[in-house]
Parts: sequence; structure tokens; C-alpha cells
Amino acid sequence: MRIISYNVNGIRAAFTKDFLGWLNVASPDVICIQESKAGNDQIDIESLEKLGYHSYWHSAVKKGYSGVGIASKVKPNHIEYGCGIESYDNEGRIMRADFEGFSVISVYVPSASNIERLEFKMQFCFDFLEYIKELRKTIPNLIISGDFNICHQAIDIHNPVGLANTSGFLPMEREWMTKFMNENSLTDSFRHFNDQPDQYSWWSYRAGSRARNKGWRLDYNFVSEPLKEKMTRAVILPEVKHSDHCPVMVELSI
Repeated sequence: MRIISYNVNGIRAAFTKDFLGWLNVASPDVICIQESKAGNDQIDIESLEKLGYHSYWHSAVKKGYSGVGIASKVKPNHIEYGCGIESYDNEGRIMRADFEGFSVISVYVPSASNIERLEFKMQFCFDFLEYIKELRKTIPNLIISGDFNICHQAIDIHNPVGLANTSGFLPMEREWMTKFMNENSLTDSFRHFNDQPDQYSWWSYRAGSRARNKGWRLDYNFVSEPLKEKMTRAVILPEVKHSDHCPVMVELSI
């Protein structure tokens, strides 16, 4: 089972950059999309179907903003749109696909460009933590894939000292991620296999950041405790360039 998480920064723009050709070659069993920035009527669902994917989309009320999706080769038993909290569901930030024996979540954690949005981001984070804690009571086998807009450790960001007071690497954000993982018995699949520096999934469009690999690791596939021993590989795919993010992948023997 190959699962990819990818913030495409606009699914329609990605389609113009041969996203479908890449998807056909990469051939994940499940792909979780963030920042689709499109309504269901604006997404070429038919082309995804031709590649063998059932796709489902949870769009924001605001046009051209946020939005998550899940595409799967195996038809899910159930799709859950949102988490039941209106302010988050209006922004299309969480959706879940239930399969036989496990579930996959696509999540897009808010970014924070000012103090008001930082408060919204942290409220989202703690509400999401509680949502997962409750969900684990009935669905213990979880894969949580998405753009968390947080670098967890100093190794996950190119300039940890200079960016220590920047949202995405604030102490409160990093502490939350530790709490989120610990209280929900989650494993960061990439770090389970790879302890090397300079491994990033997002680069600013400015100052040639990607070419110079001045990046941030914001995208994760978290795996719950019962599935931990079933992980076989986890990688970042920086050569894939439809977005300012790149895909991150985990493989499990399920």
C-alpha cells in the first residue's frame, strides 16, 4: 500500500504541469491532496477516473482557497467530509477515507501570516489533536497525511536559528506537534527511516530557494501505533515539481 501526501498549491495549475502523467507513473494506491483551491465542478475528475482513481474533494466555501482531496484505486467504504467544526469545515481542511481495516486522513493545517491567524492555527491544532484522540477509540489504524505547516525539529528546517521566531517553527507549534504525536501514539514515518538533514518538502518561490535547497519539512505521513511495524519505506520526492511543495510517500504492507 503506497500512500502519498501532496500539497499541490492548486490542482488546476498542477494539471497544466502534467500532474496526471506523474500520477500515472508514481501510481500510489492512495493520494491525499491539500490546497486544491478548486470546487468539485472545477476538477477534472474524469481524467482521474481514467487512471483508475476514485476521487473525493472537500472544498472551501471561499473560491480558490484551501481544500483537500483523496484519490484511491480501491473504492473507500466511507468518506467523511470535515470534522464537524464549522469554521474549519468551511475552509475544507479535513477529510477521511475509511477502508477495510484502516483509515486515511488528508489534512491541511492553517498557515499563520499574522497573530490572528496564529491563534486560529493553534486552536485548529488542539481541536485536531482531540478529534484524532476520539477517532482512535473506534478507528485505531490511522494514517494521517497532510501539510501541517510546522517543522517539528531543527533538522527539519534550513535555518533553525534565524527562523526561530517565524510561524511554522515557533516553540509553541513544535511543542504541539510533539504532544500530538505522543498523545495519539503516532510515528513520523519519514523520520522512522531517515535521520539525515537537508530533507525538505517546501521551498519559498523567492531567492532560488529550491535550487539552493533552503527548505522546510512541512508535509508528513503519520502512522498510528498498530500500523507502525507494517511500514516498509518512507521517502520525500523533491524531484516532483508541480508546486512549491513536493510529495511525501509512505509504504505499508497492508
